[in-house]
Amino acid sequence: MASIPVSQTATLTAPRYFSLLWDHELDDLRRVLEALSKNRAQVLARWHELYVLHLGNSRTLGEAEFHEIFGLELDATVKNVLAKDMDQFAADVIKVGDKLAERGVPFSEVIISTHLFEESAGEAFPAVPPLLPKVYMTFDKLSHCRMIVLVDRYFRSLSALGVARVQELEREVRKLPPGARSSSHGLVGASSLMHQLYERIEAAGQTRGTVLIVGESGSGKELVARAIHESGPNPGAPFVALNCAAIPKDLIESELFGYKRGAFSGAYAEYLGLFRAAHDGTLSLDEVTEMSPETQSKLLRALQERMVRPVGSTKEVPVDVRLIASTNRDPEEAIRAGRLRQDLYYRLQASVLRVPPLREHPEDIPLLADHFIALFNAKLKPVTSIKGIEEAALDAMRTYQWRGNVRQLSNAIESAFTFGRSHVIRLSDLPPEIRDHRPAAASWAPASAAVGTFADAERDLIARALEGTGGNKVAAAKLLRISRKKLYAKISKYNLT
Repeated sequence: MASIPVSQTATLTAPRYFSLLWDHELDDLRRVLEALSKNRAQVLARWHELYVLHLGNSRTLGEAEFHEIFGLELDATVKNVLAKDMDQFAADVIKVGDKLAERGVPFSEVIISTHLFEESAGEAFPAVPPLLPKVYMTFDKLSHCRMIVLVDRYFRSLSALGVARVQELEREVRKLPPGARSSSHGLVGASSLMHQLYERIEAAGQTRGTVLIVGESGSGKELVARAIHESGPNPGAPFVALNCAAIPKDLIESELFGYKRGAFSGAYAEYLGLFRAAHDGTLSLDEVTEMSPETQSKLLRALQERMVRPVGSTKEVPVDVRLIASTNRDPEEAIRAGRLRQDLYYRLQASVLRVPPLREHPEDIPLLADHFIALFNAKLKPVTSIKGIEEAALDAMRTYQWRGNVRQLSNAIESAFTFGRSHVIRLSDLPPEIRDHRPAAASWAPASAAVGTFADAERDLIARALEGTGGNKVAAAKLLRISRKKLYAKISKYNLT
């Protein structure tokens, strides 16, 4: 490589452009850039040909779109680098990153397209007189500059588009009347996770089979159970719910199956029990793992035989009940811990619905907040009616982990009604644990993610080249359009032995 003039090294500690290129290196590219301009049609045609060859039917861009996006970028790159206007060079590359993100081009396709430009451009380089090796190296640096800007902007644009889509969805759903926001029987949410849950609820409602609902405390398991019942052919039939954790274990059996008068001390009258109360309808048992194993065994027999024996009776009574059980525990873990009988679980697991915790669908928090605001306006009738919630409070709620799930969110809104003094809920009105929490540091940021993801993509590209050439490094280097020395360095860097 040519030595850098002393005058430059005396005033600069690093190359001027993207820490990679000097002014005199841009001069070295003049012949190459002029050749690209002269052979523009040939370069673009070859570039698109390689794009189709490598990506086939999985490619995102049509030919017209490809030529529109990359043709304009090629023209801008030639013009800007010849003029040594690297600020405009970056601005034009940024536009390409935005367009690729807007069109939903996958990141792997972005990286492949970038490398294919180098290959198609190389075929148009002037042959006479031969280019010096340093020119190829400088062009490689320019390509890396382009990739740095393009990938960084691509990820930033993707992130911005994602936020915009969520905000637009929130705005559109807020325009709906309150009844239209609840997509299924009182359940509130427009996220993909909630729509999946609604579909399973509707499917479960079409049968009379047993159902097991798994979800954390406060996630809305009883609402889901009621929604299944209401989705069935006879929503007017009895729906009876019991939280097994709220009843002493030695009393659950009599609560479920009933008892005869005089069956035990205090049994002054006959009690039908919840099974017979739910006849022809649905019995919902929340936290079923809090039952004793003996009661679980009797529950299983009642399901199988469709008969119950009241405490103190020698006769069995027929019942026709659809059972929906729920638990906040992992069923497999509960079996290992002896909290859930395996045979009962086998009976229940034919239909299992998982209710997602609130932290897995934070995009539903604005809808839930609006829902509870309307609910408490009607229920509590505050002096100052609450009209909404400020953005800072919503931001805190979106990043909070909600270990108590929707129930905790409801309590937070009710607390804001009690202590707030405005027509909107402000950040200061929320409980301290929510307003004062510090969001966990993001696992990635657009700029750093671009670098890391590029490394992953580069490693994958080299691995595929080696695989495609049967481990022949000479052929792989030729396929990748890099020197063998550079390939060996990359193999060592990514441990591709």
